[in-house]
Amino acid sequence: MRSLTEQDIRNSFVNCSKGEAKRLAIPRDLTERPWEHLDFLGWRDPGAPDRSYLVTEYGGRLIGVTLRFPSSQRGFLQRSMCSLCLTTHPGSGVSLMTARKAGAAGREGNSVGIYMCTDLACSLYVRGKKAPDSGSRFEESLTLEEQIARTVGNLSAFLSKLDI
Repeated sequence: MRSLTEQDIRNSFVNCSKGEAKRLAIPRDLTERPWEHLDFLGWRDPGAPDRSYLVTEYGGRLIGVTLRFPSSQRGFLQRSMCSLCLTTHPGSGVSLMTARKAGAAGREGNSVGIYMCTDLACSLYVRGKKAPDSGSRFEESLTLEEQIARTVGNLSAFLSKLDI
């Protein structure tokens, strides 16, 4: 993924108002992000523990999506798998993230959900740059490039449901 500026990020959001995009918390470490290892930029809102954001290239343009997830978490003994990168995590390592649809459908309250790594570090897990806490990745016969393509494909399938 190419490096992004704060303005790139704010202008990319498709499922919130321009005012909401202007007020949301942008990561302060944009210059330190490992852009060459990211398929998307994802972060949690430090001021709103039930909100996360995701920005990626989709359909030839930059797309930003606001996500929400429930504050109630699973027990530590339960394992869940991320639908994007297929990394398993115990407890609260995977959350159901919901995104309001774009346009009129979103304004009417329609949303789409996906189970994702709660820390939104899917790109780093796939590349082995980050290890899950007490979780694991299955040993696969796919090459790294194929695993990355699958992750990007899973993300694209989710984004296509948002009516962007």
